[in-house]
Order: sequence, then structure tokens, then C-alpha cells
Amino acid sequence: MFPFRDHNPSSRLPVVTYALIALNVVIFLGYQPLFSDPRALQGFFYSWAAIPAAITQGELLHGLVTSMFLHGGWMHLLGNMLFLFVFGDNLEDILGHVTFLGFYLLCGIAAALAQVITAPDSLVPLVGASGAIAGVMGGYMLLFPKARVDVLFIIVVLIFIRPISAWIVLGAWFALQIFSGVSTSSEGGGVAFWAHAGGFMVGLALILPVWLARGGPAFWSRTHGHPAHPETHYKRTTIPVISRARTERSAKTTRVPRVRRR
Repeated sequence: MFPFRDHNPSSRLPVVTYALIALNVVIFLGYQPLFSDPRALQGFFYSWAAIPAAITQGELLHGLVTSMFLHGGWMHLLGNMLFLFVFGDNLEDILGHVTFLGFYLLCGIAAALAQVITAPDSLVPLVGASGAIAGVMGGYMLLFPKARVDVLFIIVVLIFIRPISAWIVLGAWFALQIFSGVSTSSEGGGVAFWAHAGGFMVGLALILPVWLARGGPAFWSRTHGHPAHPETHYKRTTIPVISRARTERSAKTTRVPRVRRR
């Protein structure tokens, strides 16, 4: 299930959202050659990622910020930037450019701390922007619960697109993070589920005063949970049902250091 666009246009150019996407891509391209040298990549991550055991001891605290601009691979980067592109512009529209940047950074720091709390002795580097982006998603769900989000579904051999209300898409995503965090050991897996959940809850909490200032439940009554402006209408996208043949690939892979992605 991949949300790839919403029907919620912004009234001004989301320069901070675009700048954050560009910065993440440029930084990744800067150290991407290190993926061919696992030892060098490991040293880089241990210098700039968030290391829970070090942060618990009051060391390498800069990693709380720098880690949210690092990624463990192309798919990690592209997935995070897609979510930021879909949901970031509307929150930036509501908050303003400078406030949105502060909100984003604060959610990212809180997300990293949430993971540190759940695994304070972990030496696995924490990298990725999804903790900050989870905060954006939490704020979006509170302000625009019924905004339509186009979701690409891939179910075995079926591939199709459906518009779904934001509260269902984002609520299901949050529930999955909680379930995965509870069912996965603190040292197990490669995904920082508690960073995702923590970022989401902090984003929701930070946007709560904004929602209340607009009337809270009365705001929802006026907008019926939809954006307060006309939604974007797209031409219907049709994707044919296809069968994905299984193929065996024999490719030489490069082993990279273990990191926990968020």
C-alpha cells in the first residue's frame, strides 16, 4: 500500500518541503560512493547517525539532528521523500515556512529520542527522515482527516489505485507501527518502529493547538474533515491487472553495515 498523492492543493509554493527533499537527496549522493566500502560507510554512520547507547551517555548528541538527513539506501530515501512530498506541502501551507521547518526538526528529534528510550543500550545506528515525516503525517491527519489520498495497492498479482480518506491511510500506518514495535524486539529488525510512532504522536500533539485555534470540533463541522478549499481533481488513472512472474536472479551483492531505518 503506497500513498503517492493527495487531492489537497496548497495555496503557496512549499519551498521548505522542496528544500528538505533536495537536501536529503544531495547529502545521500555525497556519501553514496561509501556503499562500496562497508567499513568506511560504517565509520560515517557512527559519526553522524543517532547511536542510542552514545546518546544515553550524553555523547554524539548532534546525531539527533544529522541522522534525519541520512538514509540506508535508494529505496529508503525515495520512500521517505515521497511521503514528505505528499503530506508536507499542506502543513507548510498552514504553519508557514519557518514554523514548519522548526516543527519538522522537532518531530525528527523527538522520534529519535523515542527510539533511544526503547533501546537505550543499542549500538545500531539510527538513520532516516521518516521520524520527522511521521510527525508531518500526524499533523496532517488531525487537520485533514477526510482529505482524499490516492493509494497504490499491490496484492499478489493485483495492482490498482483507490482514493482513500487520510485518516484511514495514516491511522492504519500508525497502527502498523505500534503493532510492529510491540511484536519486534528492541534489537530485532531493521526498522525503527518506535521512532515512527513517537514522531507521529509528537506531530499530532504539536498541531493540536493549531486545530483548536481553528475551532477544534467546530472546524471539522465546517469542513466535514475535508480541506477548507476545493480539492484537486485528477483524470482517472487506470492500471491493468498484471501477473508478476517470479524470476531468479543471481547478482553479486555488496554487504553494507547494519543500520536501523526510520
